[in-house]
Amino acid sequence: MPDAAFAPSSTFASFFMGGFECSTHLRKRNDRLDLIAATRHDMTAADDYAQLHALGLRTVRDGLRWHLIETSAGRYDWSSFLGMLRAANASGIQVIWDLFHYGWPDGLDIFDPRFIDRFAAFAAAAASVMRQESDQVPFYCPVNEISHFAWAGGAKRLMSPFRTDSAAALKLQLVRASIAAIEAVRAVDPRARIVHAEPIIHVEPQSERDTDSAEAFRTSQYEAMDMLAGRLHPELGGRPAYLDILGVNFYPDNQWFLNGNTIPLGHHRYRPLCQLLQDISHRYERPLAITETGAEGSARCAWLYYVVREVMSAMSSGVAVDGLCLYPVTDYPGWMDGRLCETGLLGVATPTGPRRLHLPLANELIASAELVRQQLPG
Repeated sequence: MPDAAFAPSSTFASFFMGGFECSTHLRKRNDRLDLIAATRHDMTAADDYAQLHALGLRTVRDGLRWHLIETSAGRYDWSSFLGMLRAANASGIQVIWDLFHYGWPDGLDIFDPRFIDRFAAFAAAAASVMRQESDQVPFYCPVNEISHFAWAGGAKRLMSPFRTDSAAALKLQLVRASIAAIEAVRAVDPRARIVHAEPIIHVEPQSERDTDSAEAFRTSQYEAMDMLAGRLHPELGGRPAYLDILGVNFYPDNQWFLNGNTIPLGHHRYRPLCQLLQDISHRYERPLAITETGAEGSARCAWLYYVVREVMSAMSSGVAVDGLCLYPVTDYPGWMDGRLCETGLLGVATPTGPRRLHLPLANELIASAELVRQQLPG
């Protein structure tokens, strides 16, 4: 791939990024998902980073596995992380590190006030390790997808803590955790950049009587960021300084009819991504990044084509978009059934060589990168 096409943005080493799936939550059968291990990224991180760097992707999203690192309260074993961190440094890869991607140590109640203290201490310890290992400005995502996490774990019993009546309480607790982590990280390294990653959605009513409910669901996507900014529930201690880079996650199923089916791309009630980005930009006036986007199988190329052109339209209208992350950048086993999900630019890890490159997506990425390079400042 021609490196010249993969230009940096005003914030990141490359506008196009690759994201490694790093979910670590408990599932209903009480086994823990660990997709870094399941994709063998923990064993192949050096090769994975080198492969993406050679392709022109110089920035990635990746994650720390808190449940492995904090072996008991306040005691840390960094062996599951240091190899990845050092491999990224050696490869010249800039990483946005997720501190909390759905999973936490066994025996810790997420609703307990002590959860906040434990997470803040972990965030500070992680920031100390990273400062010792590199002089580069670090990037952190404190809590991945507060809104989805609160819905899936607090309303739908799809992941721990497996509640149906606690979505609001869980969202408040996750915002508290995010604020505490930001403060802890900045106390160690004031240079640290904070990237939030939240779903961007659109919800349409199925009938006129559903209009208010659909609008309430749609606007709920802003609650977490409003809390962090101090606009909502100011007793949590939110303030505008906690909003640094706003990441939005957008997939083909992020628009739907209230209590109904997904709105397909091309449907007359499908809202263009450009408009969704304009809404977020106008609401918060902060730089944006697409922190997750992708599709499965043969839809991968068409989806990237659509998203890139919508991002370019948003940029032309004055929206500051600083990056776009292909997520997951590798194929991975599905959360529920372990089936192979072919979403990646890169395939499954092999014992004999680099991951297989999905050439159609690679070619679409090259073309997209050249278009974006022409539009970026400088």
